Amino acid sequence: MTFDMAPSFQVMGIINVTPDSFSDGGLFLDRDAAVAHGLQLVAQGADILDIGGESTRPGSEPVSLEQELERVIGVVDALGAALEAPRISIDTRKAAVARAALTAGASLVNDVSALRSDPAMAGVIASAGAECCLMHMQGEPRTMQADPRYSDVVDDVKAFLEERLRHAVESGIDEQRIMLDPGIGFGKTVAQNLELLRRLDELCALGRPILIGPSRKSFIARTLAEAAPHASQPPPEERLAGTIATCVIALERGARVFRVHDVTPVRDALAVAAATLSA
Repeated sequence: MTFDMAPSFQVMGIINVTPDSFSDGGLFLDRDAAVAHGLQLVAQGADILDIGGESTRPGSEPVSLEQELERVIGVVDALGAALEAPRISIDTRKAAVARAALTAGASLVNDVSALRSDPAMAGVIASAGAECCLMHMQGEPRTMQADPRYSDVVDDVKAFLEERLRHAVESGIDEQRIMLDPGIGFGKTVAQNLELLRRLDELCALGRPILIGPSRKSFIARTLAEAAPHASQPPPEERLAGTIATCVIALERGARVFRVHDVTPVRDALAVAAATLSA
């Protein structure tokens, strides 16, 4: 008996409709600019568009329901009307935002709290028959980088995701519509992020697609600075090489969805890596 071991992958393009995201805050706060960026990401090969109206960078403060709705629903509606594909994801912790986005054309809810922030979220996703992504985060964005500690970061994250997966299924969400995200950069040190990437195959044992979002994050800059002690940490827009490296390593270890800012170069690198791995 033979098995098709060829790795496949999907690229999720990021649309931050925020003034304060760490990498591109303010660039796409205008509705028309966000829609144009989404169309550009699709042209570059994005399989999923992830639209968010509340920054989750370290130290960020939550925004009101009204403000988040005002930022994202028009963008979701416009892209949903303009595109037959790809899938549209709403990056939110609020059930009311998820409900409105799913009505406007989204089909996936990317909840960085893994259904913990809003008790109504699981019911919204289940009743809509939507997909969802459940992410690990220690604490909340405002506090998550305040001395994160684990007994074993991979074991702890795996146990958390297993429990959240079970909760989601018990709440009526179809298991086949669930992705899991170890939360690279969310309540982790540089060493903990690298350990998660190195042992990502252990999370794949949970049986659901693994999404990773390392794009332009500070652990890449700190790793580069440590590798060249006399170099300063590169700004977010100069972290593409590190982003590609983490994505290729994650693909080899079993990740299948990659949330990134730079769709074309990441997709190209993953395509070559996937062809090599399946040869």
